[in-house]
Amino acid sequence: MRLAVAAALAALSLAAPALAQDPAPRQPTISVMGTGEAELKPDFARIHVTVATQADTVAQASAANKTATERVLARIQGLGVKREDIRTVNFQVFQTPPQLGPDGKEVKTPKFSANHQLRITTRDLDGVGRLAGEILASGDMTFQSVAFGLDRQEEGGDRAREAAVRDARRQAEIYAAAAGVSLGRLLEIRDGSAQPFEPQPDMRMSMAMAKGAESVPIVPPATIRYTANVQLVWEMAGKP
Repeated sequence: MRLAVAAALAALSLAAPALAQDPAPRQPTISVMGTGEAELKPDFARIHVTVATQADTVAQASAANKTATERVLARIQGLGVKREDIRTVNFQVFQTPPQLGPDGKEVKTPKFSANHQLRITTRDLDGVGRLAGEILASGDMTFQSVAFGLDRQEEGGDRAREAAVRDARRQAEIYAAAAGVSLGRLLEIRDGSAQPFEPQPDMRMSMAMAKGAESVPIVPPATIRYTANVQLVWEMAGKP
């Protein structure tokens, strides 16, 4: 019995210093989310078109599409677009879905459809409307969309990130000054995504206006805007 009591007292005496120690105080921090923007002039435009054909067999639909695509390529190159600036995005052959007439009855159509989606890249931004108008005037292809882009995609994102860091530091310094403290070490950087923002024109309206027109009223954006977010965490130091 005496041995058990002595062992218990010894265990308590060893644990006492550990129990007496207070946990280290947590260093106060300032956490801020910064937002940045950057604007760069676009370098090119990409127009997407579809060459669509129909036939009663897969082979016939594919062959008809090949012939139509060759005409389209010749027409586009005739407008001054280089062959290497025209790429296939997608090609598919599928069963033609049922179509109903005004009376609600099914209309007889070819059994198979072939769609060849092409992407046309042009650096003549002022001529995008003319090129789109020529495409709409052609019976071999359907205008799908247009988008503008940069050769140096990473530059826009990097500039936006730099601006986001500056914005975060500015906010943190304001908070620190208002609280009567100063910023200590930078503890964390949490990267947010940098994304381009580009308003797109209403292509459906343009297509309706451009039937038989020589040009589509497409106004290229003066710049493409990139946005980025970043979260920075600083130690909170004493009075400045």
